[in-house]
Amino acid sequence: MGTPLQSLLPCELCDSSDAVTRYLGDDDRQYLKCYSCGEVTQMNDDVDTGPKGSILDRVKNKTKDSSSFLSSPAELGKVLAIPERDISRESAQAYGVLQTDTEYRFPYVGGFKVRKKDEKKFFSEGKPTGLFGQDRFPAGGKFVTITEGEFDAIAAFQMLGSRYPSVSIKAGAQGAVKDVTEAFEWLDSFDKVVICFDNDKPGQEAAKKVAELFSHKALVVKLNKYKDANEYLSNQNSKDFVDSWWRAERYTPDGIVQGSTLWDKLNQPRKPAEVMYPFEGLNKLTYGIRKGELVMVTSGSGMGKSQFLRELTWQILQKTEDSVGLMFLEENNEKTGLGLMSLAVNKPLHLPDSEYTPEEYKDAFDKTLGTGRVYMFDHFGSSSIDNIVSRVRYMAKGCNCGFILLDHISIVVSSQEAGDERKALDEVMTKLRTLVQETGIALICVSHLKRPDGKGHEEGAATSLAQLRGSGSIAQLSDIVIGLERNGQADDETERNTTSMRVLKNRFCGLTGPACAALYSRDTGRMFEVMEAAL
Repeated sequence: MGTPLQSLLPCELCDSSDAVTRYLGDDDRQYLKCYSCGEVTQMNDDVDTGPKGSILDRVKNKTKDSSSFLSSPAELGKVLAIPERDISRESAQAYGVLQTDTEYRFPYVGGFKVRKKDEKKFFSEGKPTGLFGQDRFPAGGKFVTITEGEFDAIAAFQMLGSRYPSVSIKAGAQGAVKDVTEAFEWLDSFDKVVICFDNDKPGQEAAKKVAELFSHKALVVKLNKYKDANEYLSNQNSKDFVDSWWRAERYTPDGIVQGSTLWDKLNQPRKPAEVMYPFEGLNKLTYGIRKGELVMVTSGSGMGKSQFLRELTWQILQKTEDSVGLMFLEENNEKTGLGLMSLAVNKPLHLPDSEYTPEEYKDAFDKTLGTGRVYMFDHFGSSSIDNIVSRVRYMAKGCNCGFILLDHISIVVSSQEAGDERKALDEVMTKLRTLVQETGIALICVSHLKRPDGKGHEEGAATSLAQLRGSGSIAQLSDIVIGLERNGQADDETERNTTSMRVLKNRFCGLTGPACAALYSRDTGRMFEVMEAAL
């Protein structure tokens, strides 16, 4: 259309009070265009007289002082190159940007946005509406680019070879959604909407919100070297900008990942588990313990679950460099500590008849608690769900524990005042599952089983997922479920002290069933794997 000279003129034809803009055309003649009814009229060289019935004629009839609207081009500024921004005169003319000695005038439909040259200060003349540059391009096409600032829109247009429309929001990142929504119909007429906001936190957050408006049409440019498009132009780095623009990624909502983006992650050797179980039979079925998993250990009462967890703790201390968090809610920290120290010297230090030297005792401490890698929870009087979950989070984030062992969630649930065990189990399991995903730890928990019909677990009854307490959330939200079985009333001492291990659930690879058996030695206080035939 040409260079806007003055806006906010009334139109008698459609009764709009501020829809007419006066332009200086490429032929150096002046024109009036009404953006309400669409009429365009060429003005006479003498601005005080216009063709009968023209927009100008109607403007003069509507206003007492038409000269206040029809300012001369010299008063508004000139179209010039902007060398301090590396913007050419042709690009400035394409957008109708006017300059005076002190100001830039960016034309919008209905008015101007004015920027002072010596400071980053803006104000409006008239009632500028829409997007900067929107009225310079017809609707529809392959691409349209949205930037945060007027200079960025012109720079992007120039660097892209003046091939594709580029527009800018009016009110910065904080007003991006509002500005874009007002121009949605025009923007949506293009095949692709390329969002090229500033490379800072407000800009990227605004880009995400704007992209959500256009769904699959939205492409988001990631600027790595400079903050915005104009900085690329000013630093003679147009090629990198254009490359980034063509590599703009299609927007996908949070939680949705395009499969084609996973090649680099998938094209890696499979990592082994962070640590293996101390029992080879379990490793054959589970492939070890991985961070990011929730492992549930379950059995009847007195079946050796706590001892099983101590063996895991000692294995982690020996085979990794991670810190370990211990939350053994049925015993105090002294008992937990002594139980762990016993494994380091193969002697049951917690028993009064155990024989050991002071040097062995100190060595056991140094290898376990003294490493500085063991954190325990002093839980006396405080085992509510929220309290337990917050301590697990602190151990993970504040103490850098890669492995946390919780014995047991049943006591957490039983301490609730609500009395609804099923609801409480659902709550604690959901919060723990979320916490594992959030922190990336390996969380190993203990849960009790419901009593089966007939022979109880204390007499060697087989474990099953159906016997887990609660509404099924324990089984559903756990990655691995390991059942421990032992006949604590058997006449034979070996049978009485042998614990069978069964994998009840295995989300990692699907292998389940009997794994192995471990015999507890009263002399050493240790569990060691025995022949699989002992199952």
